Amino acid sequence: MTFSLLTFDKKRKLFAAGSATGNLCVGGWVIRGDIRFGMSASQGALPSIIWGEDTIKYMAEGNNAQKAIDKAIKNDLEKDKRQISAIDINGNTGVFSGSKNLPEIHHIQKENFVASGNILSSNKVLETMYETYIKTESSPERKMLNALKRAYNTGGDKRGLMSASILILSNEKPPLSLRIDYSKNPLDDLEILLNKCDQKEYKQWMELLPKRKLI
Repeated sequence: MTFSLLTFDKKRKLFAAGSATGNLCVGGWVIRGDIRFGMSASQGALPSIIWGEDTIKYMAEGNNAQKAIDKAIKNDLEKDKRQISAIDINGNTGVFSGSKNLPEIHHIQKENFVASGNILSSNKVLETMYETYIKTESSPERKMLNALKRAYNTGGDKRGLMSASILILSNEKPPLSLRIDYSKNPLDDLEILLNKCDQKEYKQWMELLPKRKLI
């Protein structure tokens, strides 16, 4: 159904996330984040926005990513139909992958990176997404777009794609949230949107907006 990647740059205090799915509105359903505490990606056959938001809440209370996930999903009787990943402000990662998100469900955890996916064509999709992100030399948003594209070309969502999103939370700039809620080619449209954001006038305007500086 969905593949997603969450990353954290400790030096820059920067979170970057990307997701794509064969359903509508992945940007609204999956990724949640707060620059002070961390990010979550809640997805699956029956995704829970509550899981994603509660995981952020529990990280804000001082729990690491895995403990926050464990608390968020503890009392959910349908957890086997859901999947969630998270990364906290220290780069710790956590994952829960419900067994009923078939036919191919997978996740990987690396230092400062966590990727998850379900209804995938193969388990190579997530490794490709991770490896592409770390090897691409560009801005975080360009790295994430490239990673999503390569993941899709590796097989991605078994049904094809309908929507895609990128979220960047930075200590240096205002948040950047890009969403394509429905398209026959959502990653191409996401690139068009990103190109618009890179235009001089828009970037100059963005520089005037407030930023949340971490201590």
